[in-house]
Amino acid sequence: MIAHKLKSIWLFNVRADVLAGLTVAFALIPEAIAFSIIAGVDPKVGLYASFSIAVLISIFGGRPGMISAATGAMALLMVKLVADHGIEYLFAATVLTGIIQFLLGVLKIGRFITFVPHSVITGFINALAILIFMAQFTHFKGQSWIMYAMVGVTLIIIYALPRFTKVIPSALAAIVLMTIVSVLLGLDVRTVGDMGELPGTLPFLHLPDVPINLETLGIILPYALPLAFVGLIETLLTATIVDEGTETKSNKNKEARGQGIANFVTGLFGGMAGCAMIGQSVINVRSGGRGRLSTLVAGAFLMFLILVLGDLVKQLPMGALVGVMFMVSISTFDWKWIMHMRKIPVSDTLVMISTVAVVVYTDNLALGVMVGILLSAVIFGWRIAKIKVIVTEEEGGTKRYIVQGQMFFGTMAHFAELFDYRNDPDRIIMDFSATHVWDHSAVTAIAKAVLKYEQAGRSVTITGLNAESKQLVDKVGLSTASGH
Repeated sequence: MIAHKLKSIWLFNVRADVLAGLTVAFALIPEAIAFSIIAGVDPKVGLYASFSIAVLISIFGGRPGMISAATGAMALLMVKLVADHGIEYLFAATVLTGIIQFLLGVLKIGRFITFVPHSVITGFINALAILIFMAQFTHFKGQSWIMYAMVGVTLIIIYALPRFTKVIPSALAAIVLMTIVSVLLGLDVRTVGDMGELPGTLPFLHLPDVPINLETLGIILPYALPLAFVGLIETLLTATIVDEGTETKSNKNKEARGQGIANFVTGLFGGMAGCAMIGQSVINVRSGGRGRLSTLVAGAFLMFLILVLGDLVKQLPMGALVGVMFMVSISTFDWKWIMHMRKIPVSDTLVMISTVAVVVYTDNLALGVMVGILLSAVIFGWRIAKIKVIVTEEEGGTKRYIVQGQMFFGTMAHFAELFDYRNDPDRIIMDFSATHVWDHSAVTAIAKAVLKYEQAGRSVTITGLNAESKQLVDKVGLSTASGH
């Protein structure tokens, strides 16, 4: 049983997972260093975090094949905390971030990813692709034409090699070949070693050196909460993207709990909080990574590279790694949306563009997603906030109003204007068979309409309520809703 489970989860795709993990590990190094610099901490903090989170999420996560590590979105939220209170408070905030994320996973927060519209997910993807692309231009500053040539050759290898062989991931082949060329020819190009000092030891257990009291909680909680939510938003959206790319399903709540465990432990080993990385996840998937082994190899080989092959790693040319990240941004961007934009509803395009614009302008993925969701909700509410009645006259001085549309707070004001209270006959039938009563506001609107008729000396009969609507109306009560 254990052997079968081990094979089905870890060993079903060994060669491809190992090669994909090796490729991701190379790409993680400059990213982790860069994110450490953004956060204002030593490069080893980001490298330790990427190692720890990747290894732990491979075991506890719910989305096999997805890469989690230190990220730019999280690093941006840490800057002020580190500047004002020091790195020890960052470690404490990382631990608290993990606790919050684990609890949110227990509360099954993962199910709420289903409420994110496809246009918002597309906007998130496209914005991230643009940010990844733009972030690479800093590496060109002060560089000669050799840097540009190396990036170009890297891209040629990445896209051309698969036509001849798929034995080795083309991105890994490009990195290795460009490093060999750079070293043998002694090219004057920027390398990984120019970005910062690499650590020389494994991370060790280090309890955050902060007072354990309410004052400390007051300092770190305002940072831990946004870190937890931004991390989960980016993680769950990335998981959804990997689900679609691999045509497999994943456990989003388990992923949230796993992310919590990873950040909790990482904070105790001198690392910064992290989350899923769409760029590295795309590299992994495109390189053939599908199982947990690919994520484990990425984290473990990252630390092996740093500790054992540190001198070699320092010689990795940034031109090759920039070329890989350009490939990631190109592959990540949803070009189909652009090609089919004329066929897509204008409102969906507006939501997508708004999400992209906010993310690119603010560098805040969570804010862009929230704006996109809010705009989608407003557009949806506007669309369904339409209600009308079909009026039929019946024998015996009875008038029937057949209500069509959705009964909720958005249609409450208009509903009251649909009836002719003064001139209607003595008997009124309100037929709700073509609608649904959603909330207390709708019950209140019905109650007020009934009350107006009763005050005019007319009787009202309500018919056609479906089971859920009737249950709500009976629970609230028309007399209670009308204020009587």
